[in-house]
Amino acid sequence: MPSEEPPDYQIGYKKPPLASRFKKGNNANPRGRPRAPKALAAVLRSALDEPAQDEDGKRRRQTKREAVVRRLVEKSAGADLAATKLLFELLRKADPDAVGPAAADTDPLGQDPLELLKQKLARLASAQLSSEPPAAGPRTDPASNDAASTTPAATPPADEAGPAEPTADTN
Repeated sequence: MPSEEPPDYQIGYKKPPLASRFKKGNNANPRGRPRAPKALAAVLRSALDEPAQDEDGKRRRQTKREAVVRRLVEKSAGADLAATKLLFELLRKADPDAVGPAAADTDPLGQDPLELLKQKLARLASAQLSSEPPAAGPRTDPASNDAASTTPAATPPADEAGPAEPTADTN
């Protein structure tokens, strides 16, 4: 091998031996790096943007996307309820002002359910603040359910009860 190299060739940094270099016409990575798979949205977009074909097999000047929308509108006009619902959903997503508000956004009376909920919560909070606490009865702590946390409200602890009352014991 050393006899194949020119006498003044120095093997070193970025100068490999001639025998270990790539041969002419031989690529190091013939197939290259594999392509990343396309995202579903990109595949769908490219498929919908292809030219559409007629029933005759002739190419038309419209894309498949336009053909799909056209068929959807035709079915909707033909009293197909599912197509009409889908068409209004597409319209609402594409241009919210083109169609009225969604049925789920408002109730039949025309009031926003979120606004109604806020009003009811405000009424409940003001009613709870203005009402007096219950008079007598056991107090319970909702955070714990053990027996030690429930004590009668009107009964003081045993240490602070004072002297015991005399009993009527007649001997």
